[in-house]
Amino acid sequence: MTAVMPAGVETARDLVGPAVAAAVGRLSPEVRTVAAYHLGLDGGGGTGKALRPALALLSARAAGAAPDRGVPAAVAVELVHNFSLLHDDIMDGDTERRHRPTAWTVHGVGAAILAGDALLALAQDILLEDSAAQGVWAARCLSAAVLRLIAGQGADLAFEQRDDVTLAECQTMAGDKTAALMACACSIGAIHVGAAPGLAMGLAGFGAHAGQAFQLTDDLLGIWGAPEVTGKPVRADLRARKKSLPVVAALTSGSAAGEELAGLLAQPGELTEDDLARGARLVEEAGGKSWTENEAADQLAAAEKCLNETGMPDDVRAEFAGIAEFITARQW
Repeated sequence: MTAVMPAGVETARDLVGPAVAAAVGRLSPEVRTVAAYHLGLDGGGGTGKALRPALALLSARAAGAAPDRGVPAAVAVELVHNFSLLHDDIMDGDTERRHRPTAWTVHGVGAAILAGDALLALAQDILLEDSAAQGVWAARCLSAAVLRLIAGQGADLAFEQRDDVTLAECQTMAGDKTAALMACACSIGAIHVGAAPGLAMGLAGFGAHAGQAFQLTDDLLGIWGAPEVTGKPVRADLRARKKSLPVVAALTSGSAAGEELAGLLAQPGELTEDDLARGARLVEEAGGKSWTENEAADQLAAAEKCLNETGMPDDVRAEFAGIAEFITARQW
Protein backbone atom coordinates (compact mmCIF):
# COMPACT_ATOMS: atom_id res chain seq x y z
CA MET A 1 0.00 0.00 0.00
CA THR A 2 1.00 3.62 -0.45
CA ALA A 3 -0.24 6.69 1.35
CA VAL A 4 -0.26 10.44 0.75
CA MET A 5 0.50 12.65 3.75
CA PRO A 6 -2.66 14.64 4.64
CA ALA A 7 -2.32 18.39 4.28
CA GLY A 8 -3.31 18.86 7.93
CA VAL A 9 -0.15 17.07 9.03
CA GLU A 10 2.05 19.56 7.18
CA THR A 11 0.03 22.41 8.73
CA ALA A 12 0.60 20.89 12.17
CA ARG A 13 4.34 20.78 11.57
CA ASP A 14 4.32 24.45 10.63
CA LEU A 15 2.22 25.52 13.62
CA VAL A 16 3.41 23.13 16.30
CA GLY A 17 7.05 22.60 15.34
CA PRO A 18 8.27 26.04 16.49
CA ALA A 19 6.22 25.74 19.69
CA VAL A 20 7.78 22.35 20.46
CA ALA A 21 11.24 23.82 19.88
CA ALA A 22 10.44 26.75 22.18
CA ALA A 23 9.17 24.39 24.88
CA VAL A 24 12.30 22.23 24.69
CA GLY A 25 14.35 25.40 24.96
CA ARG A 26 13.06 25.78 28.52
CA LEU A 27 14.86 22.63 29.67
CA SER A 28 18.28 22.60 31.34
CA PRO A 29 21.17 22.53 28.85
CA GLU A 30 22.18 18.89 29.38
CA VAL A 31 18.64 17.55 29.09
CA ARG A 32 17.81 19.93 26.24
CA THR A 33 20.66 18.51 24.15
CA VAL A 34 19.29 14.96 24.38
CA ALA A 35 15.67 15.98 23.80
CA ALA A 36 16.62 18.12 20.81
CA TYR A 37 18.60 15.24 19.31
CA HIS A 38 15.69 12.82 19.73
CA LEU A 39 13.19 15.30 18.27
CA GLY A 40 15.43 16.16 15.33
CA LEU A 41 15.66 19.78 16.43
CA ASP A 42 19.42 19.68 15.98
CA GLY A 43 18.94 19.52 12.22
CA GLY A 44 20.44 16.04 11.97
CA GLY A 45 17.36 13.86 11.65
CA GLY A 46 13.65 13.56 11.00
CA THR A 47 11.09 15.19 13.24
CA GLY A 48 8.40 12.50 13.20
CA LYS A 49 5.06 12.24 11.44
CA ALA A 50 3.23 14.91 13.54
CA LEU A 51 0.03 12.86 13.41
CA ARG A 52 -0.95 13.48 17.01
CA PRO A 53 -0.42 17.26 16.86
CA ALA A 54 -2.48 17.36 13.66
CA LEU A 55 -5.31 15.51 15.42
CA ALA A 56 -5.13 17.86 18.42
CA LEU A 57 -5.38 20.93 16.15
CA LEU A 58 -8.30 19.36 14.30
CA SER A 59 -10.13 18.68 17.56
CA ALA A 60 -9.89 22.37 18.44
CA ARG A 61 -11.33 23.20 15.00
CA ALA A 62 -14.10 20.64 15.57
CA ALA A 63 -15.15 22.78 18.53
CA GLY A 64 -15.25 25.89 16.34
CA ALA A 65 -11.92 27.35 17.47
CA ALA A 66 -9.08 28.60 15.30
CA PRO A 67 -6.25 26.05 14.84
CA ASP A 68 -3.71 28.16 16.73
CA ARG A 69 -5.82 27.84 19.90
CA GLY A 70 -5.09 24.13 19.83
CA VAL A 71 -1.30 24.58 19.75
CA PRO A 72 -0.66 24.16 23.52
CA ALA A 73 -2.63 20.90 23.56
CA ALA A 74 -0.90 19.71 20.40
CA VAL A 75 2.53 20.48 21.87
CA ALA A 76 1.67 18.62 25.08
CA VAL A 77 0.56 15.52 23.20
CA GLU A 78 3.68 15.55 21.02
CA LEU A 79 5.95 15.88 24.05
CA VAL A 80 4.25 12.95 25.79
CA HIS A 81 4.47 10.83 22.64
CA ASN A 82 8.20 11.48 22.49
CA PHE A 83 8.63 10.79 26.20
CA SER A 84 7.22 7.34 25.49
CA LEU A 85 9.48 6.83 22.46
CA LEU A 86 12.63 7.73 24.40
CA HIS A 87 11.77 5.17 27.08
CA ASP A 88 10.49 2.56 24.61
CA ASP A 89 13.75 2.61 22.68
CA ILE A 90 15.66 1.80 25.86
CA MET A 91 13.28 -0.95 26.99
CA ASP A 92 13.16 -2.53 23.54
CA GLY A 93 16.88 -2.14 22.90
CA ASP A 94 16.17 -0.33 19.62
CA THR A 95 19.26 1.24 18.12
CA GLU A 96 17.68 3.17 15.25
CA ARG A 97 14.76 5.60 14.99
CA ARG A 98 13.90 8.02 12.21
CA HIS A 99 16.85 6.70 10.22
CA ARG A 100 19.55 7.52 12.76
CA PRO A 101 20.89 6.12 16.08
CA THR A 102 18.49 6.30 19.00
CA ALA A 103 19.16 8.86 21.74
CA TRP A 104 20.22 6.32 24.35
CA THR A 105 22.89 4.86 22.08
CA VAL A 106 24.38 8.33 21.54
CA HIS A 107 23.92 10.03 24.91
CA GLY A 108 23.58 7.07 27.28
CA VAL A 109 20.67 5.35 28.99
CA GLY A 110 20.51 7.67 31.98
CA ALA A 111 20.48 10.83 29.89
CA ALA A 112 17.73 9.46 27.62
CA ILE A 113 15.57 8.50 30.62
CA LEU A 114 15.95 11.99 32.08
CA ALA A 115 15.09 13.59 28.74
CA GLY A 116 11.91 11.51 28.56
CA ASP A 117 10.98 12.46 32.13
CA ALA A 118 11.55 16.12 31.31
CA LEU A 119 9.27 16.00 28.26
CA LEU A 120 6.49 14.43 30.33
CA ALA A 121 6.73 17.12 33.04
CA LEU A 122 6.97 19.86 30.42
CA ALA A 123 3.78 18.67 28.72
CA GLN A 124 1.76 19.04 31.90
CA ASP A 125 3.35 22.39 32.69
CA ILE A 126 2.26 23.77 29.30
CA LEU A 127 -1.37 22.75 29.84
CA LEU A 128 -1.50 24.00 33.42
CA GLU A 129 -0.23 27.44 32.37
CA ASP A 130 -3.87 27.96 31.33
CA SER A 131 -5.43 28.86 34.67
CA ALA A 132 -8.99 28.32 33.38
CA ALA A 133 -10.87 25.11 34.16
CA GLN A 134 -10.30 23.73 30.67
CA GLY A 135 -6.52 23.77 31.25
CA VAL A 136 -6.97 21.49 34.25
CA TRP A 137 -9.33 19.18 32.34
CA ALA A 138 -6.92 18.96 29.44
CA ALA A 139 -4.10 18.09 31.87
CA ARG A 140 -6.25 15.40 33.48
CA CYS A 141 -7.10 13.98 30.04
CA LEU A 142 -3.40 13.75 29.27
CA SER A 143 -2.58 12.20 32.66
CA ALA A 144 -5.22 9.51 32.19
CA ALA A 145 -3.80 8.69 28.76
CA VAL A 146 -0.25 8.48 30.16
CA LEU A 147 -1.33 6.10 32.91
CA ARG A 148 -2.94 3.83 30.31
CA LEU A 149 0.12 4.13 28.09
CA ILE A 150 2.34 3.02 30.98
CA ALA A 151 -0.02 0.14 31.78
CA GLY A 152 0.17 -0.97 28.15
CA GLN A 153 3.96 -0.74 28.12
CA GLY A 154 4.09 -2.73 31.34
CA ALA A 155 1.92 -5.45 29.83
CA ASP A 156 4.09 -5.47 26.71
CA LEU A 157 7.18 -6.08 28.84
CA ALA A 158 5.43 -8.78 30.86
CA PHE A 159 4.42 -10.59 27.66
CA GLU A 160 8.11 -11.14 26.87
CA GLN A 161 8.29 -13.56 29.80
CA ARG A 162 5.13 -15.48 28.88
CA ASP A 163 4.28 -18.04 26.24
CA ASP A 164 0.53 -18.05 26.93
CA VAL A 165 -0.46 -14.51 25.85
CA THR A 166 -3.99 -14.44 24.43
CA LEU A 167 -5.13 -12.33 21.51
CA ALA A 168 -7.61 -10.49 23.77
CA GLU A 169 -4.78 -9.56 26.15
CA CYS A 170 -2.70 -8.35 23.24
CA GLN A 171 -5.56 -6.19 21.95
CA THR A 172 -6.05 -4.68 25.41
CA MET A 173 -2.34 -3.94 25.61
CA ALA A 174 -2.44 -2.19 22.22
CA GLY A 175 -5.47 -0.19 23.33
CA ASP A 176 -3.56 1.08 26.34
CA LYS A 177 -0.11 1.49 24.80
CA THR A 178 -1.14 3.25 21.60
CA ALA A 179 -4.86 3.94 21.27
CA ALA A 180 -5.22 5.78 24.60
CA LEU A 181 -2.85 8.58 23.56
CA MET A 182 -4.45 8.73 20.11
CA ALA A 183 -7.88 9.12 21.73
CA CYS A 184 -6.44 11.89 23.88
CA ALA A 185 -4.92 13.62 20.85
CA CYS A 186 -8.29 13.56 19.08
CA SER A 187 -10.13 15.17 21.99
CA ILE A 188 -7.65 17.26 23.98
CA GLY A 189 -7.77 20.26 21.64
CA ALA A 190 -11.54 20.39 21.96
CA ILE A 191 -11.32 20.00 25.74
CA HIS A 192 -8.73 22.76 25.97
CA VAL A 193 -10.98 25.24 24.19
CA GLY A 194 -14.00 24.35 26.34
CA ALA A 195 -16.01 22.08 24.01
CA ALA A 196 -19.15 20.27 25.14
CA PRO A 197 -18.54 16.82 26.69
CA GLY A 198 -20.49 15.07 23.92
CA LEU A 199 -18.13 16.36 21.25
CA ALA A 200 -15.04 15.45 23.26
CA MET A 201 -16.35 11.92 23.89
CA GLY A 202 -17.20 11.38 20.21
CA LEU A 203 -13.74 12.52 19.18
CA ALA A 204 -12.14 10.28 21.80
CA GLY A 205 -14.11 7.30 20.48
CA PHE A 206 -12.89 8.02 16.98
CA GLY A 207 -9.31 8.29 18.25
CA ALA A 208 -9.51 5.04 20.22
CA HIS A 209 -10.51 3.04 17.14
CA ALA A 210 -8.09 4.91 14.87
CA GLY A 211 -5.32 4.31 17.40
CA GLN A 212 -6.04 0.60 17.45
CA ALA A 213 -5.92 0.57 13.63
CA PHE A 214 -2.64 2.47 13.81
CA GLN A 215 -1.10 -0.14 16.13
CA LEU A 216 -2.31 -3.02 13.98
CA THR A 217 -0.70 -1.38 10.95
CA ASP A 218 2.45 -0.64 12.94
CA ASP A 219 2.70 -4.31 13.90
CA LEU A 220 2.44 -5.29 10.24
CA LEU A 221 5.26 -2.86 9.50
CA GLY A 222 7.27 -4.35 12.37
CA ILE A 223 7.53 -7.60 10.39
CA TRP A 224 7.04 -6.73 6.73
CA GLY A 225 7.87 -3.01 6.67
CA ALA A 226 10.69 -1.71 4.51
CA PRO A 227 13.46 0.06 6.49
CA GLU A 228 12.99 3.22 4.42
CA VAL A 229 9.39 3.35 5.68
CA THR A 230 9.86 2.25 9.29
CA GLY A 231 13.29 3.68 10.06
CA LYS A 232 14.13 0.30 11.64
CA PRO A 233 15.75 -2.90 10.33
CA VAL A 234 13.49 -5.30 8.42
CA ARG A 235 11.61 -7.82 10.61
CA ALA A 236 12.68 -5.88 13.71
CA ASP A 237 9.76 -7.14 15.84
CA LEU A 238 10.48 -10.77 15.03
CA ARG A 239 14.16 -10.23 15.78
CA ALA A 240 13.14 -8.97 19.24
CA ARG A 241 10.58 -11.81 19.61
CA LYS A 242 7.87 -9.23 20.34
CA LYS A 243 4.38 -10.53 21.09
CA SER A 244 2.89 -8.24 18.44
CA LEU A 245 -0.67 -8.68 17.21
CA PRO A 246 0.17 -10.65 14.03
CA VAL A 247 2.49 -12.94 16.00
CA VAL A 248 -0.03 -13.62 18.76
CA ALA A 249 -2.79 -14.17 16.20
CA ALA A 250 -0.55 -16.76 14.54
CA LEU A 251 0.54 -18.38 17.81
CA THR A 252 -3.07 -18.79 18.98
CA SER A 253 -4.39 -19.98 15.60
CA GLY A 254 -4.19 -23.67 16.48
CA SER A 255 -2.48 -24.30 13.14
CA ALA A 256 0.63 -26.32 12.33
CA ALA A 257 2.33 -23.12 11.18
CA GLY A 258 1.51 -21.50 14.52
CA GLU A 259 3.05 -24.40 16.42
CA GLU A 260 6.15 -24.27 14.25
CA LEU A 261 6.41 -20.53 14.87
CA ALA A 262 6.22 -21.10 18.63
CA GLY A 263 9.10 -23.55 18.41
CA LEU A 264 11.16 -21.12 16.33
CA LEU A 265 10.65 -18.23 18.77
CA ALA A 266 11.43 -20.46 21.78
CA GLN A 267 14.82 -21.56 20.50
CA PRO A 268 17.84 -20.08 22.33
CA GLY A 269 20.25 -17.61 20.83
CA GLU A 270 19.80 -14.88 18.24
CA LEU A 271 17.58 -15.58 15.27
CA THR A 272 19.43 -15.68 11.95
CA GLU A 273 18.23 -13.90 8.84
CA ASP A 274 16.98 -17.26 7.55
CA ASP A 275 15.11 -17.78 10.84
CA LEU A 276 13.51 -14.34 10.52
CA ALA A 277 12.41 -14.98 6.94
CA ARG A 278 10.96 -18.33 7.99
CA GLY A 279 9.23 -16.72 10.97
CA ALA A 280 7.56 -14.08 8.78
CA ARG A 281 6.39 -16.80 6.41
CA LEU A 282 4.97 -18.85 9.31
CA VAL A 283 3.07 -15.84 10.70
CA GLU A 284 1.48 -15.40 7.27
CA GLU A 285 0.71 -19.11 6.83
CA ALA A 286 -0.92 -19.22 10.27
CA GLY A 287 -3.23 -16.36 9.32
CA GLY A 288 -1.59 -13.72 11.51
CA LYS A 289 -1.08 -11.23 8.71
CA SER A 290 -4.58 -11.56 7.24
CA TRP A 291 -6.21 -11.34 10.68
CA THR A 292 -4.29 -8.15 11.44
CA GLU A 293 -5.19 -6.56 8.10
CA ASN A 294 -8.88 -7.41 8.56
CA GLU A 295 -8.93 -6.16 12.15
CA ALA A 296 -7.30 -2.89 11.07
CA ALA A 297 -10.05 -2.44 8.47
CA ASP A 298 -12.73 -3.15 11.10
CA GLN A 299 -11.21 -0.64 13.52
CA LEU A 300 -11.02 1.96 10.78
CA ALA A 301 -14.71 1.40 9.99
CA ALA A 302 -15.58 1.81 13.68
CA ALA A 303 -13.57 5.04 13.79
CA GLU A 304 -15.45 6.40 10.79
CA LYS A 305 -18.77 5.48 12.44
CA CYS A 306 -17.84 7.51 15.53
CA LEU A 307 -16.81 10.38 13.29
CA ASN A 308 -20.08 10.36 11.37
CA GLU A 309 -22.10 10.34 14.59
CA THR A 310 -20.28 13.36 16.06
CA GLY A 311 -21.30 16.87 15.07
CA MET A 312 -18.54 19.06 13.58
CA PRO A 313 -17.88 21.09 10.40
CA ASP A 314 -17.74 18.93 7.27
CA ASP A 315 -14.23 20.02 6.32
CA VAL A 316 -12.91 19.03 9.74
CA ARG A 317 -14.64 15.64 9.53
CA ALA A 318 -13.05 15.07 6.12
CA GLU A 319 -9.59 15.86 7.49
CA PHE A 320 -10.06 13.47 10.42
CA ALA A 321 -11.13 10.76 7.97
CA GLY A 322 -8.12 11.50 5.76
CA ILE A 323 -5.69 11.02 8.64
CA ALA A 324 -7.41 7.78 9.66
CA GLU A 325 -7.02 6.48 6.12
CA PHE A 326 -3.40 7.58 6.02
CA ILE A 327 -2.34 5.77 9.19
CA THR A 328 -3.68 2.45 7.89
CA ALA A 329 -2.31 2.85 4.36
CA ARG A 330 1.41 3.02 5.09
CA GLN A 331 3.56 0.76 2.92
CA TRP A 332 4.94 -2.65 3.89
